[in-house]
Amino acid sequence: MNYGKENLDKRKKNISSKKNMKKKRVGVRFFKALLICILLIAVIGAGGVGLFVKKIVDDAPKVTPANVKPSDETSFAYTEDGKFLDSFVQKGSNRVYKNYDEIPVNLTHAFVAIEDERFYKHNGIDLQGILRAGVVGLTSGGNFSEGASTLTQQLIKNNVFPEFTEEKTFYDRLKRKLQEQNLAVEIEKQMSKEEIVEAYMNTINLGQNCLGVQTAAQRYFGKDVSDLSLSESAVIAGITQSPSDYDPVLHPEANEKRRNKVLKNMLDQNYITQAEYEEAKADNVYERIQQTVAATPEDKPNSYFIDRLSQQIIKDLINRKQYTETQAYNALYSGGLTITATQDLNIQQICDEEVANPNNYPYNVEYGLEYALTVTHPDGTSDNYSKEMLAKYIKDTRGDQYPLVFSSEDAANQAIAEYKSTLGITEQDTIAENIDITPQPQTSVVVMDQYTGKVKAIVGGRGEKKTSLSLNRATDSPRQPGSCFKILSTYAPALDSAGYTLASTIDDDAPFQYENSTQYVENWDKKYIGMTRVRYAIEHSMNVCAVKTLTDIGTQTGYDSLINFGFTTLVNFDGDFPEYTDVAQATALGGITQGVYNLEMTAAYAAIANGGVYTEPILYTKVLDHDGNVLLDNTEPATHQVIKDSTAALLTSAMEDVINKGTGTAARLNNMAAAGKTGTTENSTDLWLSAYTPYYTCSVWGGYDSNKPMDNMDQAWHEVLWKNIMDRVHADLPYKAFTMPTSVEQKTICTQTGLLATSTCPPLTEYFAKGTAPTQSCPGHYVPKKEDEKKDDEKKDDDKKDNTENPDDGGNTENPDNGGGTENPDEGGGEVPTPDPGTDGGGGETTPPA
Repeated sequence: MNYGKENLDKRKKNISSKKNMKKKRVGVRFFKALLICILLIAVIGAGGVGLFVKKIVDDAPKVTPANVKPSDETSFAYTEDGKFLDSFVQKGSNRVYKNYDEIPVNLTHAFVAIEDERFYKHNGIDLQGILRAGVVGLTSGGNFSEGASTLTQQLIKNNVFPEFTEEKTFYDRLKRKLQEQNLAVEIEKQMSKEEIVEAYMNTINLGQNCLGVQTAAQRYFGKDVSDLSLSESAVIAGITQSPSDYDPVLHPEANEKRRNKVLKNMLDQNYITQAEYEEAKADNVYERIQQTVAATPEDKPNSYFIDRLSQQIIKDLINRKQYTETQAYNALYSGGLTITATQDLNIQQICDEEVANPNNYPYNVEYGLEYALTVTHPDGTSDNYSKEMLAKYIKDTRGDQYPLVFSSEDAANQAIAEYKSTLGITEQDTIAENIDITPQPQTSVVVMDQYTGKVKAIVGGRGEKKTSLSLNRATDSPRQPGSCFKILSTYAPALDSAGYTLASTIDDDAPFQYENSTQYVENWDKKYIGMTRVRYAIEHSMNVCAVKTLTDIGTQTGYDSLINFGFTTLVNFDGDFPEYTDVAQATALGGITQGVYNLEMTAAYAAIANGGVYTEPILYTKVLDHDGNVLLDNTEPATHQVIKDSTAALLTSAMEDVINKGTGTAARLNNMAAAGKTGTTENSTDLWLSAYTPYYTCSVWGGYDSNKPMDNMDQAWHEVLWKNIMDRVHADLPYKAFTMPTSVEQKTICTQTGLLATSTCPPLTEYFAKGTAPTQSCPGHYVPKKEDEKKDDEKKDDDKKDNTENPDDGGNTENPDNGGGTENPDEGGGEVPTPDPGTDGGGGETTPPA
């Protein structure tokens, strides 16, 4: 190497040359510029990320302690004396909220130990846990399955972001996670740790359709959460990470491993001692779980009463609180409501038992069929087959007039199998079938307290109830009311405002022709006895008298009376369809367009029993929201005066005769006064008894779902059912008689003239509303005879001499020579219908053509 002076000078010259210096300056400047760009990009990037994060955070919903608590809770119904009735549960909402102090500390510590060990130290976000999860993810080849969410974050995820399970993209997950962390910090500023863990334990999914620790404690151990042991607490806490995998019923081995980990964490974090750990770990808890589950009955469908109660509450929330239908449904089935129902468990049990008793029905029990079939083919297309299509097949092949009525359940199933064999169903097809076979004739029962409007019991049918909200024949199935309508449409308004009394006479001389029709109404027994008092016409359900009375007071008056009595199914179509109206003479006999509901019939008769005051039937008195505030108040149901108290008393007196000696004698009670009215429709397709005591009103309907006639069977079985129910309901109640109000007085009248009776008159003592009884006395019936007539009289036999008009001296048998003495030779067999194939409803009470 040349270290000479010349060479050194040359090198110095090159280094200090302007050209080289210029190159160096350019390089430095470039480096500086590059560094600035990198820093600028970093700043801009950080700012962009910050703005991005800020935008996401700003878009997060606002949180308060109220909206991070679980919203889906089970609603419960109780009787007025606090007995549990039922719960309203939809899938995913069977939650019973428990306060922090009601939850054992071991259970709280179990959740903290396994899910968030630094829960009591962090501010909503566990940075240490996030770092740990990141390290585990990197060291395991990108498997970031290690959880880092705190209990606070999980609470927010479940209650503020319940749709997190539907996230599909990384951005969706990132957005939710950032918002979740920010909200966790916010809510920790507003709630204590105890409030947060309380809300968390009431929120979490714990398998077997259990939400929250209370339902889990009931499901797995059959006990209240407050009674859980350490081992049982660890079982429940272990479910949380994966409710399906750690289900202690289906996967006890997997849950046991998880439980042991919970216990170990509790030991390591000084929540339990070594001795407690060993004892809990040795507990054979899974055997108890299997025993509890095996002893727990499967979910049963709601009763008919509960079905109607749910409908009433939803309707009232919509009408009174302006809820939408969805809001009302959610409030009932997942709003944690507390409902005080009017049901009386003892009365309901009596009704259920008597309806189920086969001895209360005709011997020739048959079976009705409800049917639907869907066949889905491999290509995705499907075919639907209804019960009407099945009925047509049976009718075409067998000629049955009532094809969906069978002699046995086996016969019904055989008919289904035959029908399906004609449909070309292959093994590749998928079948969805709905089969409901029920005993026939069917029945419905409603019992109501007439003074309060409280419905005490509802039975919507006989036979096993297989599903909730199935057909409720007491509230959902309108049936023709028959002669029960005579009281409500005709005699009530006639006595109340049209000048009639129980002593008023109606000419029952022959069949009566309907206006603008060639059709006649006939009495059910084809007997006509001439001038008949209103009381007697009610007692023996005389059709001609009822139609003549309604014609006299006006069909519109009768229709208005029925509306006032609370019926909602009546129609009065004008315009193009004037024939579809219940403003008609046949309405006197129950010949109406659509029929009526048993519940409404019961409420109408309850109004008479309550002195003429109609009270809206109610199934609950109060509904409280989750926080115990009154949401719906029914303690004072709507009422209005339908008829005068005097009218109600007169009708009650006449209807006592119906039960004691008229068409309802089969319903006469052993030790209680009763008043009511029977009803029978064309060919006995519907049988009714609506009647009441001084305590309760009860209506019983009987008939085939398919409207098959029952004129070939016992006509009094529904009355016997009513009697058997009401005798048991009143068994422990003191005897009461009906009493007359001060607005009613008694007068003795002459049966011939209707005037006040004198000593020479055939007398009759009757009740009258004050101001309606006759005020003029009868002039008497003695006429002096000539001397020769007296001599002729002396020669007559004694039995020919006594020719009184009223042999029973009580005025209660009208014209016995004409057959009026015994209306129904089988005593209590109901009104025998008048055969008339051309009529349709109103029954033995013949109706005019539409």
